[in-house]
Amino acid sequence: MTAPKILAIGGAHVDRRGRMTAPFVPGASIPGSMSEDVGGGAFNALRGAVQRGATGVMMSVRGGDAAGDAVAAAIAASGIEDLSAIFLDRATPSYTALLDRDGDVVAALADMGLYELAFAKQLRRAKAREAVEGADAVLCDANLPEAALSKLAEIAGKPLFAIAISPAKAVRLVPILGRLSCLYMNRREAAVLAGIAADSVPDEFVRGLRAAGLKRGVVTAGGSGVFAYDASGLIGIAPPAPRRIVDVTGAGDALAGAATVALMRGLRLDAALREGIAAAVLAIESPSAVPELDTGAFDEVLALVPHAAEMA
Repeated sequence: MTAPKILAIGGAHVDRRGRMTAPFVPGASIPGSMSEDVGGGAFNALRGAVQRGATGVMMSVRGGDAAGDAVAAAIAASGIEDLSAIFLDRATPSYTALLDRDGDVVAALADMGLYELAFAKQLRRAKAREAVEGADAVLCDANLPEAALSKLAEIAGKPLFAIAISPAKAVRLVPILGRLSCLYMNRREAAVLAGIAADSVPDEFVRGLRAAGLKRGVVTAGGSGVFAYDASGLIGIAPPAPRRIVDVTGAGDALAGAATVALMRGLRLDAALREGIAAAVLAIESPSAVPELDTGAFDEVLALVPHAAEMA
């Protein structure tokens, strides 16, 4: 499958990022700058997937405000079909992150009440079922409430990929873990699902995640090693150091988008993971949550990503 059609269902909202220019001190006023863009786990991943050759369809919910107009414009500019529902009397969801001067997230606020209110209803409509039937794969995120995720698992007769989003939201995926083709998560999210400590060794993560029903998963840990597993075993890759760290926001989404396309093209997990890591490195080096993944830049970074090694 050279150009898979991916339906993304989940977050497409306003992303605000405040970058500190002085050391972070809790409770203090820190100088810095604020930027605003359109993001969301599912939408960020889908934009990366489209750059890697997929055809994209986005299904989300938003308000009838200026922020909603910005989301609509971003979806259109990305060459993605927009099947989102608009609620004229509601505010578009938003995510506000505070980053220290090294680009790491210090705190974040997710104002996403509309997702809680409306997603489950949208997935019960015929439009959602038709969209799933027309796609080769579905990529969702845990911005969807549990009822919506359960409904999606019920109607998704296609490979279903998911992004865990946060430890608090990852637990929403528990009822459908057995239905997922792959789940992308960080160590803290994986620890919640596996029922273990976040500093556990990889094989303990795998035992816990398998026991919870997840057949294939990818676990990241910032600049530390990334590991993944499927029926063939457990593998790990030590990512190359970014040439510069601009903003870590969106790195996990970039990995999910690129790896999903690679898996849908028929690549094995080890090769797909390398492509996902290359996209994540480019995201860290970019001021945007969605980096430019043109072939030249992507291949240059991919050549720096080591091949996967089997882990005990």
